[in-house]
Amino acid sequence: MSLSINKADVGVVAYLLAAVMFFIIPIPSFLLDVMLGLNIMLALIILLNVLFVEEVLDMSFFPTLLLFTTIFRISLNVSSTRLILSTGAPGNVVTTFGQFVGGGDLVIGVIVFIVLVIIQFVVINKGSERVAEVSARFTLDAMPGKQMAIDADLNTGAITDKEAKEKREKIQKESSFFGSMDGATKYVKGDATAGLIITAINLVGGTIMGVMNQGLGFSDAIQQYGILTIGDGLSSQIPSLLISLSTGILVTKGSQEADFSGTLVKQLFGIPRVLYIVGISMILLGLVTPLNFFLFGAYGAVMLVAGRSIDKAITVGTTEEEVTQEEEEVEEIRKPENVVSLLQVDPIELEFGYGIIPLADVNQGGDLLDRVVMIRRQIALELGTVVPIIRLRDNIQLNPNQYIIKIKGIQVTEGEILFDHYMAMDPGYVEEEITGIPTFEPSFHLPAIWITESQRERAESLGYTVVDPPSIIATHLTEVIRSHIAELLTRQDVNNLIDNLKESNPALVDELYPKLMGLGEVQKVLQNLLSEGVSIRDLLSIFENLADHAAATRDTDVLTEYVRQGLRAAISSKYFPANETTSVITLDPKLEQEIMASVKQTEQGAYLTLDPERTRAIIDDLGQKLEQFEQMGKMPIVVCSPIVRMYFKKMTQDYYKDLIVISFNEVEPNVELQSIGMVTG
Repeated sequence: MSLSINKADVGVVAYLLAAVMFFIIPIPSFLLDVMLGLNIMLALIILLNVLFVEEVLDMSFFPTLLLFTTIFRISLNVSSTRLILSTGAPGNVVTTFGQFVGGGDLVIGVIVFIVLVIIQFVVINKGSERVAEVSARFTLDAMPGKQMAIDADLNTGAITDKEAKEKREKIQKESSFFGSMDGATKYVKGDATAGLIITAINLVGGTIMGVMNQGLGFSDAIQQYGILTIGDGLSSQIPSLLISLSTGILVTKGSQEADFSGTLVKQLFGIPRVLYIVGISMILLGLVTPLNFFLFGAYGAVMLVAGRSIDKAITVGTTEEEVTQEEEEVEEIRKPENVVSLLQVDPIELEFGYGIIPLADVNQGGDLLDRVVMIRRQIALELGTVVPIIRLRDNIQLNPNQYIIKIKGIQVTEGEILFDHYMAMDPGYVEEEITGIPTFEPSFHLPAIWITESQRERAESLGYTVVDPPSIIATHLTEVIRSHIAELLTRQDVNNLIDNLKESNPALVDELYPKLMGLGEVQKVLQNLLSEGVSIRDLLSIFENLADHAAATRDTDVLTEYVRQGLRAAISSKYFPANETTSVITLDPKLEQEIMASVKQTEQGAYLTLDPERTRAIIDDLGQKLEQFEQMGKMPIVVCSPIVRMYFKKMTQDYYKDLIVISFNEVEPNVELQSIGMVTG
């Protein structure tokens, strides 16, 4: 077995192991110099990366990085402390920081060190901790709203499924990052505290060691070891300060995708009149006060020149932009019309007048977009197919309260609502009527009335079914999608369904497609099922039935009948409640024989050759039976022989589109049926 080791992994492991080993093993002063130099270099790298990175998620490992650098810096503190106390010679870096940065004087070094600690504690750490806490809280609170916005964009077609997935992943990463940063700021604060305590210990311990072991006087000992201690503290606190500054910059940048430095300079020096005012103010300060005129006058002159330069650049940029825009408009007029974009047809469109806009506007409290999301999920669960993107758009040509629904660019239905009213419908047992504006429910064309908000509670108490305008539109849209779902199923949709099934059942898919059936033939069978409201969610059973019979026939209508019989349990449970006797309509056996005798088989499929007058007589007789069912308040279901079902459904399709026709082979054995009407024609 070969091991592949990444160089980056080796570097990170070595960095962490070195930190652990420095706690245990004494290291020579020259190695301490190397590690302290490395520590300063890494702090600068982190600071500059944070400064120039365009998006905070590009530094998503920053909390972990904080932990690594903190433990490494503390391990160097321990090593330098060991050298100071044991040898009094901690190396060039510590000595230089004590003598050069601290001015070679204990008092100056202590003051500089204390100032750095105060800056880090009071200013940077405290602010960064608070910003990180607030950012984490607001990021988590904003997650549901962002998710809903993504769903809305997805349903309106503004983004694709892939883009929606990427946006959701980004939101999750942002919440995880800011949550981690909230805790990571505690590392920085703890690091500064530890550095302060270690410095105090070094000072006390070094003074004692100088007096007891080296025979130095108290003042000499505290001067010698104090400078080394301050040097050690400064060499640790300066990189720590850089890391703290990096943390503050990162959490205050937020989640903006922009060039931080460029944006900062542009926002600070982007308004010419601000620079003019500042320049004049600086010159006046030099003139009317004892301040150095040459210094403040120079600053003022620089601001005036900079303001003039930016003002000129803005004017030129605006002119160029206007000229460019005019040229583009002229060029657009000159070139032939680009009609490619006009050829795109949205599968489903919901257009509405301006009075309905508040229902679709999330900022105004509208939830129509959320309802559209639920419609797609509901249809997917119910029928097993993916509903295409539903395009929502306002149309000023419509009446304010009117909406229309289009399928593939063709208007199929319309409706009208009253925005500040509710629709009340009598379910059939309401005794006391309520006053309102008469209307019809758009989905099923049932009589209803519009009532006001003040009437809603009373209407519900009287037994009316009361629905709000968004529910009316959503229900209407759902029923339209159900009735047209078969024609909305494309070959690409079928291909996606096949690919999903192939992941878990490759042998079955390979047996059927493309050996026995083509993509279009599979699509036709699935469309046949959907057109009669049969779910294709159990695609495994459908494909198994197709594989069993596709070798014997390529007739998609016949194959559909085989599949329906294979889905007997699902069909029975949908139309025939358990432990109940269901009333149905049956066909006269003589009529079934007559229908089968009139079937004409051709290469394009089978069709009926019944005499038109005979067909009309059968339809009229069926209509009488259907009226009886409606008067009884029952859903009419026709049950017939398997061989006749397909042809009888085709014959009645144009007259009773939603008529349910089921064969005896699609009924479970334990289902009890009662025929209360027989079609004889």
